[in-house]
Amino acid sequence: MYGIKLFITTIMLFMVSFSLAQSIINRSGISGDKYLIIDDSTGNILFNFSKHEYSGVGKFSEGLAQVISYGYHGFIDKTGKVVIPLKYKNAFGFSNGLARVELDNKWGFIDKNGNEVVPLKYGYVYDFSDGLTRVALNKKWGFVDKLGKVVTAIKYDGITDYSEGLAVVVLNNKVGFLDKIGNVVIPFKYEFADSFSEGFAIVKLFDKYGFIDKTGREITSIKYDDVSFFSEGMAAVLLNKKVGFIDRTGNEVIPLKYEFASNFSEGFVRIKLNNKWGFLDKTGKEVILSKYEDAGDFSEGFANVKFNNKWSFVDKTGNELIPFKYEIVNSFSEGLAAVVLNNKINFIDKTGKEVYEIVKDYIEGLAAVKSNKKWGFIDKKGKVIIAIKYDSVASFSGGEAHVTLNNKWFSIDKKGNEIK
Repeated sequence: MYGIKLFITTIMLFMVSFSLAQSIINRSGISGDKYLIIDDSTGNILFNFSKHEYSGVGKFSEGLAQVISYGYHGFIDKTGKVVIPLKYKNAFGFSNGLARVELDNKWGFIDKNGNEVVPLKYGYVYDFSDGLTRVALNKKWGFVDKLGKVVTAIKYDGITDYSEGLAVVVLNNKVGFLDKIGNVVIPFKYEFADSFSEGFAIVKLFDKYGFIDKTGREITSIKYDDVSFFSEGMAAVLLNKKVGFIDRTGNEVIPLKYEFASNFSEGFVRIKLNNKWGFLDKTGKEVILSKYEDAGDFSEGFANVKFNNKWSFVDKTGNELIPFKYEIVNSFSEGLAAVVLNNKINFIDKTGKEVYEIVKDYIEGLAAVKSNKKWGFIDKKGKVIIAIKYDSVASFSGGEAHVTLNNKWFSIDKKGNEIK
């Protein structure tokens, strides 16, 4: 949508089902009918229990973990003792001493002793943000603090979390903003508004878009067909199918003449002109000519670009890092970029050198790699997770991988620990 698709916020009630957390390990090869609770720092088994006792176990958070039995949720401590009875139909982990729970179709918060802090009387509650939680009661919304006190009247048709001190609220199909004590600081007059970012919020009036500051002052005429959030002090705006940019004063500092524009990243923006891609700086100067078939945003000093159906990278002066030869490339992250050549994945560094001799397929989130005739495992960002030191390796299966080292064959877990 011309590069600046606007996400319309719809506030709705929804339920989140409980899922088993990754930090709880069930190693069927060790004990197929038991859950094992393992200390991540030492790998020691803290305790175990039968799968028939609980149908699910969650991640420990603030010393307690969820357990489920016959559809009811409760909490255990690190000795395995039930400290909050299994009586809730839904629950979330503890955060800042409180946990969201549901009982008899009503939601609230409990503390670590199981005491109700925010009464279980609401149709739904969200996690706390800036000390407040959004709550629904009789299909209306408001805010409650951590003591259970109602901070704003529960009368709104929709609300968002606070952002930069203000919350978007909907009343009678009009949108305005509240401060943290519930005062209406920007009146209910807009058809749509998004949360504040970099001091400004997107608003919609008479099917056109513009921006307001925190006093409600419109920094631009509300005249655009679409707009994007501010990024690095600039925002893309769309009018008559052409994209340009405004600055924080609302001035159009980059002319509305482009077919597409992304957001600014590392001081540059990706634009499309005459069906070709290039890059502008914040003055609107075309610092990298619009000559590429496709392009990605700058990341760690490089942008991926496509020419003659092959991919390479350019730096901020427009110099091409390597020849155009790859079928697919990803942006640089932590000094590496994933690349595909002849349907084989690898990673390159910022000199353009391929890091590994062989990269196998990803299985269970890790890929076996070979470098200097030794093998190890990397994650999907190319980060070495298990040291490249083995003579041979097999891919992971069920959380284990078979490896050989100095003519010894054994199995390792996903942290590289030998499984005894």
